[in-house]
Amino acid sequence: MQEVSTKPYLLRAIYEWCTDNGYTPHIAVVVDSRTRVPMQFVKNGEIVLNISFEATSGLKMENEEIRFSARFGGVSRDLLIPVENVIAIYARENGQGMAFEAPTPATAESVQEAPEAEASAPVLSSVPVSEPEQKPAQSADQGDDDPEPPKKGGRPVLTRIK
Repeated sequence: MQEVSTKPYLLRAIYEWCTDNGYTPHIAVVVDSRTRVPMQFVKNGEIVLNISFEATSGLKMENEEIRFSARFGGVSRDLLIPVENVIAIYARENGQGMAFEAPTPATAESVQEAPEAEASAPVLSSVPVSEPEQKPAQSADQGDDDPEPPKKGGRPVLTRIK
C-alpha cells in the first residue's frame, strides 16, 4: 500500500490556521490538463485562488483533490484542483504560509490512461509576439540605445524563492 502524502494534511492545517486567525487563505496552483479552473484567469500557467469560506461554496479539501464552487465575474464555476498541483498556500494579509515543490510534468503513461479527459480539457498555448515589442529595433536606428522600462502596476504576483 502506497503511503499518503503529507501535503493535503499541511494544506488543511494552514487553511484552518488562516481562518482561525481571521486571515484570507489563498492557494497558488500550477494549471495543467487535470486542473479545472477558468482559463481566462490563468497567468504563466498558474492561478491564485481565494479559498476562504466567504469566497467558496462546498469546499472539500481531500487527499487527492480540492473541489469547490466560486464566482468569477458573477458566474458560479465548479473548480477541481489536484493537490499535487498546489505550489503554495498562504494568508493574503501577511503572506505567511507554506510553499511546495512544483509538480513534475505529466508522464506519457498518465496521458495514455485518460486520453478522453485530456481531449476535452483546455490546452495552454504560447501567445505570438506582438508588433509593439519590435519597436526597440526602430528606436535603435534613431540612436536611442535605452529601451523603455516595463510599466509597473496591476495585480501583485506571488514569487516563489527556492
